Amino acid sequence: MFLIAGLGNPGSKYANNRHNVGFMAADAIARRHSFSPWTRKFQAEIAEGRIAGEKVLLIKPQTFMNLSGQAVGEAMRFYKIDLSAVSVLYDEIDLAAGKLRIKMGGGAGGHNGIRSLDQHIGKEYRRVRIGVGHPGVKELVHSHVLGDFAKADREWLEPLLDAIADNAEMLIRGDDSGLMNKAAVALGGGSKSGAPDSRPAIGSSGGKETPPKSKGQSHIRQARPQAPAVKLPESGPMAAMLKKLFGKGGD
Repeated sequence: MFLIAGLGNPGSKYANNRHNVGFMAADAIARRHSFSPWTRKFQAEIAEGRIAGEKVLLIKPQTFMNLSGQAVGEAMRFYKIDLSAVSVLYDEIDLAAGKLRIKMGGGAGGHNGIRSLDQHIGKEYRRVRIGVGHPGVKELVHSHVLGDFAKADREWLEPLLDAIADNAEMLIRGDDSGLMNKAAVALGGGSKSGAPDSRPAIGSSGGKETPPKSKGQSHIRQARPQAPAVKLPESGPMAAMLKKLFGKGGD
């Protein structure tokens, strides 16, 4: 049996918070794979179903984020689920919004829910980090994660949640790179063939190679190349007039 935990805070007040993206991902999986209705058990909401022929328990701890490990630990002990069969979906401020990163084990990275899980069940479980972006300064982190997703965020959030739900069997099979690639493709940033994406990253020059600057040449001079010199007449009325204006041999 496998366990997939989505992390968040209970109650309508927090439902659309960035910190609750783990709950959102768990809900998307439950809908996509026709899991049982959510019920209350283990200080959590749980739903049961099958993915890729395997029995799976979905769990959303209702203990508030910093006690998430209590609920997940209770469920694991009751069903005798091995730690290697546990996947946890949660928000990550150190990833750009819409990025998905998955790995086995690791540190809490300042995330209170993950810190609680590490304390209660150990560290060698699959960590599915869903990027929600960083506000830029440490002082704004709290309000950022406990703030609601903006309408504009739906452009990447909904395709990403759908990709996680549609390809949840990859979590069961342990195909982490496959799921990350599927998520990248869903957001237009990956390769359907599995090969590395050759498109430019956001903020790049759009694929146009910028010519290197010549040494000693300013960016202004490079952007505005000199027009070719015009050959001046050496004789005739025009030459005489120019000599009067500029002198006979001046630099």
